[in-house]
Formats: sequence, structure tokens, C-alpha cells
Amino acid sequence: MSPVTTERSTCVLLVKPEEKMSQSLCHDVQESGYEAVITTELVKGLGLMKTLTPAMVVIDQTQTGEAGFKFCRQLRSARYRLPILMVMAQETVDDRVACLEAGADDYLLKPYRSEMFLDLLQLYLQPSTPTSEQLRFGNLILDLTTRRAIRNNREFDLTAKEFELLRYLMQHPREVVTREQILENVWGYDFMGESNVIEVYIRYLRLKIEDEGEKRLIQTVRGVGYVLREP
Repeated sequence: MSPVTTERSTCVLLVKPEEKMSQSLCHDVQESGYEAVITTELVKGLGLMKTLTPAMVVIDQTQTGEAGFKFCRQLRSARYRLPILMVMAQETVDDRVACLEAGADDYLLKPYRSEMFLDLLQLYLQPSTPTSEQLRFGNLILDLTTRRAIRNNREFDLTAKEFELLRYLMQHPREVVTREQILENVWGYDFMGESNVIEVYIRYLRLKIEDEGEKRLIQTVRGVGYVLREP
């Protein structure tokens, strides 16, 4: 399957937002310079992805249930690499893992807080500076323009957060980085609770990087964090 285009419009697609928070969410999207497009049907959401090419998708999981996770997985299977946020009712480890395993980049908790959403909007949609720069470590290459990784001539797509995590590790080769450093530098805001989210993303990166049986590059330093180094 060929990659879906990464050209983005100036709209944010809101999938089944709760009526009570819909007005605030739309207001914040518009105040940030984007057009808010709402769909109340997941089937229509897939069609809108093709016609709108949105900059971001926000899925209210509290309104969609398991179907919201399925919709997120469908977008990733179709190789849409845009940021996806999930609106969640609570923040347990299981909830976070389910959200991330569906392919979402991040999540918002209810009750809705404008400042948190605006922080995420800026984090994921801040303009990127055109560059042809690449990061290299052994036979692993990270293209900062296309936001894709290459290993042994095999290219693979990364979600926004996978890209940020891999870039941070490749910017600090052979240097042990703690979980706290990763949360601060990759997530970009005060991430409350346990750091299990890092383990989830490390697992995803390893699955992609080692898909053809390549040697492990992201090593776990038990009780401390991770390091990118040769086996």
C-alpha cells in the first residue's frame, strides 16, 4: 500500500465530540487558526479524511467506545501519519496503553481544559523548518524532512510521537537517558503519573526497527532508562 499524502490542510477533524465540550473545542481550534470540522459518524470520518486531509484528528473515545479505537487503527493501517488525539474519561495505565496501542499520539482527559488542548495543538502542529537533515546511527537513518526511518534500505512510517522519541535517542547516541529526561524532552509538558507510556513506545519502535530480524539498537538500562547503542 502506498503512503497517504502528508500534505495537510488547515482543518482539525473532530470525531463525535461530546456536545457539552464541542463548543469550547471548536472555539479553541478556530482561535488557533484552524477550521473545526465535526463528524458524528465514524463512517463519514473515513471519507472526510480523503477529502480534507486534516492537520489533526481528535476522537472522543468517551462517545465512540471501542469503535473509536478501531477508527484510530484504521487510520494508521491506511498509513495516515497525522497526529491523532483521543479524549479519555480517566487516566489509568490500561487506558493509556489502549489509547497508544490503537495508534493515537496523545490524549486529553475530561473535564475538558483549554490550556491542555492548546498545549497539545502547539506541540503537534507547530510549523516545521524545511530541512534535508538526516540523523544516522549505524545502518539506521532518520529523515527529518519526511519523518520516516530507514534501516538496511527498508523504509517505515512513524507516528508523530514515535518520530520524536527516535529523534531524541538518535540525538544522544550511546548516552543513557532516563525516563524523566524522555518525558520532559519528548512529550514537552508535565506528564503526570507513571512512565509506562515510554515502554509502550519503545516496544513499537523496536517492532518497526527490528522488523527484519535486525539486531537491537535501543537497549534497556534496567532501573534507569534507555540507550541507543550497538549490541
